[in-house]
Amino acid sequence: MMLQKFSFEKFLNALEQGKIFVDFDARTGHNHGTKFRMKQDCLPMLYEKATVII
Repeated sequence: MMLQKFSFEKFLNALEQGKIFVDFDARTGHNHGTKFRMKQDCLPMLYEKATVII
């Protein structure tokens, strides 16, 4: 799948809908930082255009 034109507005909407989770990845002795996680099948909802490549 080819994804084009990331939309920050769509990102915020997905965050509000509970499709995106914030992961605070701090461990003892080493901090891996903060991450955003979502299911792979929801990824196209963040873009203006999604094209399936065969």
